[in-house]
Amino acid sequence: MSDAIKHECGISVIRLLKPLSYYKEKYGTAFYGVNKMYLMMEKQHNRGQDGAGFASIKLDVNPGERYMSRVRSVAQQPIQDIFDQINDRINVAFQEHPEYKDDVEAQKKNIPYIGEVLLGHVRYGTFGKNSIENVHPFLRQNNWMHRNLIVAGNFNMTNVHELFENLVQIGQHPKEMADTVTVMEKIGHFLDDAVAKLYKQIKKEGYNKMEASPLIAERLKLNKILKRAAKNWDGGYAMAGMLGHGDAFVLRDPSGIRPAYFYKDDEVVVVASERPAIQTVFNVPFEEVKELDPGHAIIIKKDGSSSIKEILEPKERKACSFERIYFSRGSDKEIYQERKELGKLLFPQILKAIDHDIKNTVFSYIPNTAETSFFGLVKEAQNYLNSRKEEQILSIGSKITQKELHEILEIRPRIEKVAIKDAKLRTFITQDSSRDDLVAHVYDISYGSVKKNDNLVIIDDSIVRGTTLKKSILRILDRLSPKKIIVVSSAPQIRYPDCYGIDMAKLEDFIAFKAALALHEDHNTLDQVALIYNKCVEQVNSKDHEIVNYVKEFYAPFSANQISEKIGELLSPDDMRAEVKIIYQTIESLHAACPLNLGDWYFTGNYPTAGGNKVVNRAFINFFEGKNERAY
Repeated sequence: MSDAIKHECGISVIRLLKPLSYYKEKYGTAFYGVNKMYLMMEKQHNRGQDGAGFASIKLDVNPGERYMSRVRSVAQQPIQDIFDQINDRINVAFQEHPEYKDDVEAQKKNIPYIGEVLLGHVRYGTFGKNSIENVHPFLRQNNWMHRNLIVAGNFNMTNVHELFENLVQIGQHPKEMADTVTVMEKIGHFLDDAVAKLYKQIKKEGYNKMEASPLIAERLKLNKILKRAAKNWDGGYAMAGMLGHGDAFVLRDPSGIRPAYFYKDDEVVVVASERPAIQTVFNVPFEEVKELDPGHAIIIKKDGSSSIKEILEPKERKACSFERIYFSRGSDKEIYQERKELGKLLFPQILKAIDHDIKNTVFSYIPNTAETSFFGLVKEAQNYLNSRKEEQILSIGSKITQKELHEILEIRPRIEKVAIKDAKLRTFITQDSSRDDLVAHVYDISYGSVKKNDNLVIIDDSIVRGTTLKKSILRILDRLSPKKIIVVSSAPQIRYPDCYGIDMAKLEDFIAFKAALALHEDHNTLDQVALIYNKCVEQVNSKDHEIVNYVKEFYAPFSANQISEKIGELLSPDDMRAEVKIIYQTIESLHAACPLNLGDWYFTGNYPTAGGNKVVNRAFINFFEGKNERAY
């Protein structure tokens, strides 16, 4: 993506179902689970590069022995840093105690991180919060084994203030108003309550305190705890957790906004944000990796049994389509096909923009995630040309000459790799994108790939802010002297902020919003903008389910084409020689390409939860009042 967007997060849970000695005998190491977790986190590296965390739990340890371990990092390569630390601890232990190397029981007893229940997490640090305290997993400790809670998630809650107040009302004193803390404490509160009730019941049955602990762990109903804890959550989430005695869970939000997949056999249960990560790491086919249904949790008990339980009543499925377009790994079978379809469906608009002149048009893409949609676009261009060739050949008939036939067959889409990304430079300037001269050199071009006065069609997965287009890409492409540069977005216009975990919280950041505002200025309708602001202010104290998204009225007077044309004007540098045209995917085509992932609130303002309307109106208020702050 030419505009870097940060996204939280990626999760992985691995539950080993056999004794560690089994993995030592079959795979040559008792650290099988740790090694697999390293691979799972690296295969989801795309979901988080600023921080990572790992936690593990050992089953059936003796009192006084360490059974929980956690390590987190915000180093430049956090996943590598975590596992370097783990390996250092293992190597030191082996150096000091060579006898451990073939003694699995001694390894489990004396070396941290080795365990049967493992939780991994990768994240982007959004809104400047990238200190070690903000890195998952979070830990809630207690001397009672089953009251220890470790939580990590891919999520954002829109009603964190309400959740915080709920905790205060039940007598807690949360240390901060962060959604991770409030969610963990909410689960922890009902966990404590369930444990206390079970203890009373078991005590009545005649068991003493020591005998009660394993019985509490056995009888604990995680699904009931999660039902009570998640009752008032408003947001998108895939929430993972482990209890000290060895139970584990992953819960998905009822609209299916955030993804979660799982696989299980007789050796392992694994849950992750990305299906291809599971496929690759555990070498299993697509069909065997299942999607966790919205509103459901996969619960893995200490005894290794697992079940899928409905925690919250599923709502209309609104799995995030923008996640499919950009954030998810393109190696997923379904996502690969969806991205190709997105490219294919853009072709009619492109054909119109180049006046059907394919002969004098070069097709290319902005690396790296737009490559798949580019394949779909080119294939459709080939299909179009094949159809035209058939018509021409049939119209000439048997009188066609070899020369004529050759000339007809010779016409094909001109495909070039025009833009080349300098990944190292991109990494260097991430923290200060205001350094315009550096930003201008993030991309290079392939000189000679475009002839003078050609059309140049270049596809990107999305155009969100347009900053890199204006400051870098368009200027560089203009050096090739094309007649027209057509920049194509495989996603529709991003008009509304996200509030479920992707770092897009300010309306004024979006080029589509800036274009609509410019159109209001052109049409002398800025008074309508003030009216929208007043409507938003009037709803500030309304209950979430009563709030209407009035920001839709901001875009309503203008067609998508009008906004796209204005975006082209705003993004064209003053010294551009080529004509610039911007084409966006239509909403209808988006739904056709991603029929099972209809979460389109970025583009339509149709939020899947009530909290979304509150957030978008707050974002508009912030814009109008000149407040540079997040809306939730």
